[in-house]
Amino acid sequence: MGEKAVPSLRRRRVKRSCPSCGPEPGGEEKKGRGNPISVQLFPPELVEHIISFLPVRDVVALGQTCHYFHEVCDAEGVWRRICRRLSPRLREQGSGVRPWKRAAILNYTKGLYFQAFGGRRRCLSKSVAPLLAHGYRRFLPTKDHVFILDYVGTLFFLKNALVSSTLGQIQWKRACRYVVLCRGAKDFASDPRCDTVYRKYLYVLATREQPGVVGTTSSRACDCVEVYLQSSGQRVFKMTFHHSMSFKQIVLVGQETQRALLLLTEEGKIYSLVVNETQLDQPRSYTVQLALRKVSRCLPHLRVTCMASNQSSTLYITDQGGVYFEVHTPGVYRDLFGTLQAFDPLDQQMPLALSLPAKILFCALGYNHLGLVDEFGRIFMQGNNRYGQLGTGDKMDRGEPTQVHYLQCPIALWCGLNHSLVLSQGSDFSKELLGCGCGAGGRLPGWPKGSASFVKLHVKVPLCACSLCSTRECLYMLSSYDIEHYPAYRDLPASRVVGSPEPSLGTGGPQDPGGAARACEEYLSQIHSCPTLQDRMEKMKEIVGWMPLMAAQKDFFWEALDMLQRAAGGVGPGPSTPES
Repeated sequence: MGEKAVPSLRRRRVKRSCPSCGPEPGGEEKKGRGNPISVQLFPPELVEHIISFLPVRDVVALGQTCHYFHEVCDAEGVWRRICRRLSPRLREQGSGVRPWKRAAILNYTKGLYFQAFGGRRRCLSKSVAPLLAHGYRRFLPTKDHVFILDYVGTLFFLKNALVSSTLGQIQWKRACRYVVLCRGAKDFASDPRCDTVYRKYLYVLATREQPGVVGTTSSRACDCVEVYLQSSGQRVFKMTFHHSMSFKQIVLVGQETQRALLLLTEEGKIYSLVVNETQLDQPRSYTVQLALRKVSRCLPHLRVTCMASNQSSTLYITDQGGVYFEVHTPGVYRDLFGTLQAFDPLDQQMPLALSLPAKILFCALGYNHLGLVDEFGRIFMQGNNRYGQLGTGDKMDRGEPTQVHYLQCPIALWCGLNHSLVLSQGSDFSKELLGCGCGAGGRLPGWPKGSASFVKLHVKVPLCACSLCSTRECLYMLSSYDIEHYPAYRDLPASRVVGSPEPSLGTGGPQDPGGAARACEEYLSQIHSCPTLQDRMEKMKEIVGWMPLMAAQKDFFWEALDMLQRAAGGVGPGPSTPES
């Protein structure tokens, strides 16, 4: 039967090229073959239906072949069918200019990946994917589990559990089961310290329907904060606000007995209230006072767009790209600014403005250091640098924002207790993870001794990774791609390039050959001071990370140095060819 079908297929060929691109080269009819059929002759609905069965990656590739397929593959009808196939339970397509395409890509690229620092297996694993989730917007690991918020406000509770392996063995797995914690969530937060052992409660900012006036059947939406136990997902506390107040972000600051909740309104104002976490699990009710934060009282013209916090400080970014700081303890203030001259212990909420050369887009706040990314993609670091966590190539503290010249246009930035991570993207759209600071406990995979500059970590990064977080036990990366929200960096004006400050050690660029020459002399001096060949190899690898080279060039030098190290009888710090 198959032999009879083959000739019938040969008599009728489908033209693969675009009809608007002209005839195929060498298009003269060959003997024994009929006239080719143009794809354009098929009904558009049929073509869209056929294309919708392709994988998302192939649909995108097909749309780049010619103008005709670009229009067909970009049609909302194709993406509606793909979205229905990827997420059968999705009832609404969401919002945006291209809602079905956005929804399909969000659900195709969603994923939570993690790599444990301890144990024998140090490879990237993927968590369970909730079928009901509409993309992944943000995540937060706690003491025992992981929480994920999707794009329609559903908060998922990913549990660690004991499961049976394929060999019949019982083993402990991370984020292998999930339940829906709540719906209608806007944002959530927990203890801001880097150590997840302190994250006992989860604070969820949500919208709930409240009954209206007594005697009527009407209801209205009110924002509220619900507090859940992270261990079991049980709700232990709830506070509801007036329906006229609408919030979009929540962060926590302070100790457990004086936990301050900072709430950012849609208008850019900040309100705060204080709760005692040690009494939340007691079955009683009490009233808390919601007050306008000092940054919004003293500077009423400011419109705050986002907040970041740790246990003893808070950072605000305005719609104009300005940055304001609250520091509540003298030790952290000294680490961040190098002095206690302007610190007032009686007025800890007074906002301090940071002097910056351009508009700030996003930030990361660690215990005693911070990172800022401006509209030109430049990274600025400030604060304590005892372990080299600022990535400046040395271990000198910085009391003001200092640019890391050899890194630009990051996807995400994260600052921890004494190390920092940067998620970057190469020219071929591949992702790589860079880190600096303390490497103890495996927190910088491939660099156990740490590094004072950002170096490429031995971690396989997902193609659509967009955010990251590191705990004491594990490195987490969230994969999601939103076609309507991505960092759009501007090109640095030529006047600023010429007038930029002289690069520091390890950042001498082509525009400053004298600085580059001095840096190379210093490099040679550092290598010469190393006592053994292996120490010189390690120092050279570290210097390669400092130098303003392209990612492919750094990979080449690191691979070559690993080969030389193995040939000399040494043991490299990790895999010789880490995938990016």
